[in-house]
Amino acid sequence: MEPGAQPQEDLVATLIVRGRIRDARGVWGPGEVWAAGPRIVAVHTGASRAAAPAGARLVDVGDSYVLPGVVDAHVHSLSHGGEGIAASTRAAAAGGVTTIVEMPYDGTGPINSIDKLRAKQDLANDEAHIDVALLGTLAPGGGWRAAGDLAEAGAVGFKVSLFHTHETRFPRIDDRELLSVMAAVRDAGRTLCTHAENNEIIQSLLREERAAGSTDPQSHSRSRPPVSETLGVLTALEVAANTGARLHVCHLSLPRSVDLVEWYRSQGADVTLETCPHYLTFTQDDLETQRGHLKINPPLRDTTAREGLWDRIGRGAVSVVSSDHAPWSRELKEHEVMLDNSSGAPGVQTLVAATLGGALRRDASEALLSQAVDALTIAPARRYGLDARKGSLEVGKDADIVVFTPGDASIELDRMLSNAGWTPYEGMSPGGSVTHTFSRGELVYSDTAGLLAAAGRGEVLV
Repeated sequence: MEPGAQPQEDLVATLIVRGRIRDARGVWGPGEVWAAGPRIVAVHTGASRAAAPAGARLVDVGDSYVLPGVVDAHVHSLSHGGEGIAASTRAAAAGGVTTIVEMPYDGTGPINSIDKLRAKQDLANDEAHIDVALLGTLAPGGGWRAAGDLAEAGAVGFKVSLFHTHETRFPRIDDRELLSVMAAVRDAGRTLCTHAENNEIIQSLLREERAAGSTDPQSHSRSRPPVSETLGVLTALEVAANTGARLHVCHLSLPRSVDLVEWYRSQGADVTLETCPHYLTFTQDDLETQRGHLKINPPLRDTTAREGLWDRIGRGAVSVVSSDHAPWSRELKEHEVMLDNSSGAPGVQTLVAATLGGALRRDASEALLSQAVDALTIAPARRYGLDARKGSLEVGKDADIVVFTPGDASIELDRMLSNAGWTPYEGMSPGGSVTHTFSRGELVYSDTAGLLAAAGRGEVLV
């Protein structure tokens, strides 16, 4: 976050948000963000105050943090019919997320053609409360040939899976075709993100668990051991290095996976990665109480892995933190047989609180907070080419602003705006809460008034 010009006496502003802001040196202190309509017109840091323009709305949040609106790089709004873009984006607004990057694996079929992409763009324009960027996917059997046309039609990136989840909605791309996919996405000038788990290891272990009649919560972890993740990550990294593709590896659960990405990056590969708040908050021990609610791919790991991820956030090795919002209904998450449950959990509304609260609880100096903020804002914006408008508090960018207040506020189910009807964080105090969300200069959520944004005010970003 590099502040722009200082406020001028004759500057027109309609909104001023005053609070604790990071300056160009990376130091947190008092400051103000000024906006005129949808754009930031000035950022002022330091104790001195410029005179507010007549008519400007002043929102003074005291010592709360004034941050760029969050870009959630991994959201599944349409995996099944129970959620939708309206529900996921209202939850996003309530959680301090002002842009979602929407995954292409919809319950009605994958977004792998121009017609499907345009239909989803129309849907987002009709339903979204905040801004939306769409990913496409490339079907096995030559779908990579559509990459250029899909990019031109507005896909900001692409996602493929190295693990086979579903024959049509979420199929596997094999290693040979991955070479063609990465070359095509490279030539289209886009980022390819991958679900990187080794298909052969997991499918074999799943068959073994099923054959043994396993029902216990740890059967999920046993079926997806650490090597199934690291081997999948290595495959994606090696193909990216070979083809020169721009790669983003999704939802990593292991410090070793982060280290592998970091090594390839040191060798010149254009590779980034993300982890998620559930890997930073829970461990596999929590499966014993939460069972299917915490069945997530890849699975939760042990305490050593969790703290190792935080260590790597602190040294800047984790590029992005995203929610991997997967709002399955209770009915799909509460089967007695662990492996029968859908994988994933709602998370877009809790992303900011869980990540920033966790950072401040581990490091009161705010150094870890700074790294976490970047992983939620400018890093995902850059990776998907959205940083001309999103990701930082700079003059000329969208006035996407979130206020985060440290404290002991707990996460209550009746305040969750997703249609999932549950959250694994229920009753927890993550270390803070979002109190205000501004999208393009408009207050779309406050903790006192609730959701203020209308469906359809969000923009589709291309």
